[in-house]
Amino acid sequence: MVTNELQKFFATGQINELGYDFPMGNVLIEPEGKNTLPAICFGMQAIEKQFGRSVVGIFPSDHILEKSAMKTITGAQDLASGYLVTFGIVPKSPHTGYGYIKPAESTGAGYMVSEFREKPSLADAKRYVKEGFLWNSGMFLYDTDVFFTELKRHAPPVFEAFQASDDINYVYSNVDSVSIDYGIMEKSDRVAVVKLDEKWSDVGNFDAMYEELGKDDFGNVVYGCDDVMINSTGNLVHSKPGKLISLIDINDTVVVDTSDALLVCPRSSSQKVKEVVTALKNKKDERAYLHETVYRPWGSYTILENSERHKIKNIIVLPEKRLSLQLHHHRSEHWVVVKGMASVHVDGKEFFLRPGESTFIKGGVKHRLSNPGKIPLEIIEVQLGDLVDEDDIVRFDDEYGRA
Repeated sequence: MVTNELQKFFATGQINELGYDFPMGNVLIEPEGKNTLPAICFGMQAIEKQFGRSVVGIFPSDHILEKSAMKTITGAQDLASGYLVTFGIVPKSPHTGYGYIKPAESTGAGYMVSEFREKPSLADAKRYVKEGFLWNSGMFLYDTDVFFTELKRHAPPVFEAFQASDDINYVYSNVDSVSIDYGIMEKSDRVAVVKLDEKWSDVGNFDAMYEELGKDDFGNVVYGCDDVMINSTGNLVHSKPGKLISLIDINDTVVVDTSDALLVCPRSSSQKVKEVVTALKNKKDERAYLHETVYRPWGSYTILENSERHKIKNIIVLPEKRLSLQLHHHRSEHWVVVKGMASVHVDGKEFFLRPGESTFIKGGVKHRLSNPGKIPLEIIEVQLGDLVDEDDIVRFDDEYGRA
């Protein structure tokens, strides 16, 4: 898995919630985003070093794909021994949000690629569908030998950057930002496409999410919250459990309500959320990067309330996990156990807390929270002080390799 430092524990935490154990050694951290070609090269290089020559499937993490499609994908392994294989979705309708692939003569399980086309106008999209074009899914099957041969041939600066050093920070500081399509796929004469006629979506915006979720008799999708709808149809509504959301005479609208943000927009405009994120990043607003629930290698925490001088968290520590040995210069912490058994180390002393029991930790005192039990530990933490952000942490011992 190739991701960034901020998303690392978010992604692995979701995998753990699904019941899978994902080794942290298989998580590759990009120092900065440099588009898809360096990210794919990073992953391909790590796989080749660990397993030797391999056939590798490459999938964006935010796609929905019918499970039966994997039979077609794995069936293209022989084709990957000679070609860079991409997968083209058989269009169900003209769509202006996807790139297109024009297949040519058949070869093995797929077709040679005649050309790639960027996201078209509606008129061009209609013409492409009539002419048998496929949607460009952004999913690939690569043999490592074929990939690196074509990388060296068509994107030598990227190839040379990854050959120059094992220090990924050095590599990324010297590599160009370039997409896999522009860097290799559109230039190589060893590209084949395999048709996928199964259900697929890249879930690129809230409107795409609306299409995937179950609807009531009036075409409304209500997720997480209670609702009262009056003469309202075709809406996507998301909020916290127990909160009541009511819409009156509202149609085809997205309403997403979380503890730190509220979004209201027409479903047809939901792709413009990217502009909101860009504006937040330009203001250096951390809400562009961090969700209200933040994942850590030991579990997660959810911010329930905060101000300049206090913060309240709901903290989940996974079984047999522990936080770092740490202290805070500018805040104190009060812990109340909700569920499970807490092992607490404070200034060299250890004691245990059961549900309903609590402890107070002064600023400047070394402490550590652990879960020695077999079920998740849940606590409420109240922080009080002049500084209650994540920068006020001094770690003395950390088994997860954090600074």
